Amino acid sequence: MEHEALIRLAIFLGLFSALALGEALLPRRVRALPRRKRWLTNWAISLLNTVALRLLAFALPLLAVGAALDAGQNGWGLFNVLTWPSWIEILLAVLFFDFAIWLQHLITHKVPLLWRLHRVHHADTELDVTTAIRFHPVEIALSMGLKIGLVYLLGPAALAIVVFEILLNGTALFNHSNLALPLWLDRRLRLFLVTPDMHRVHHSVLRAEHDSNYGFSLAIWDRLFGTYIAQPAAGHEQMKIGLEWQDERPTKLGWSLWLPFAKR
Repeated sequence: MEHEALIRLAIFLGLFSALALGEALLPRRVRALPRRKRWLTNWAISLLNTVALRLLAFALPLLAVGAALDAGQNGWGLFNVLTWPSWIEILLAVLFFDFAIWLQHLITHKVPLLWRLHRVHHADTELDVTTAIRFHPVEIALSMGLKIGLVYLLGPAALAIVVFEILLNGTALFNHSNLALPLWLDRRLRLFLVTPDMHRVHHSVLRAEHDSNYGFSLAIWDRLFGTYIAQPAAGHEQMKIGLEWQDERPTKLGWSLWLPFAKR
């Protein structure tokens, strides 16, 4: 685990670059706003999230991977009292945490206080690879706190957490991208993975549509729990993305950070 952070960063930057190039060459929707201002704001929010997690690390020195190592050393958590093969533990841990993130995502849409934080993500009026990194720092800190608690409860190997984080980050970049996949490929991929067309429905201004397709990685949870919508009512080219009442202010960093505390 010595170079875990560097490995994850390298994979993230590689995937981000590849998907950014892909959506520039094969865009699914025509871009209404210039990239520069949106990207600067979304990247700035992402950098603030990194700072927030570093600050959280002072209060909780063991973030998710460190918590897994600590749980293993102390024999805490379900997997640390079982003797299952490593590959089974990794598979079950990935499934468990992917479902936990799906459920957390659903809850952020249902609890008004959490929705105020999460709507910073939904306020983006364009959907592309940078939307995947646009989350309010307070939401990121709360999500990490939940993840740490679940790590101690389950007791997965640190490798399982690394695998899950790479899968989560990679698929989030993929399904937020403005990449035009062939329709036949989209139909097959979304049987098990959340595709850009599937997740785009979730970013619709229509309440019924943005309260659907909560998955970030695996597509199974929405189908199992009846929150799956195959296509937006207006079609992917014409659907409106974002929040019903907004304008171009989400491209401003200060406005985006203040949004959870605004009266609206």
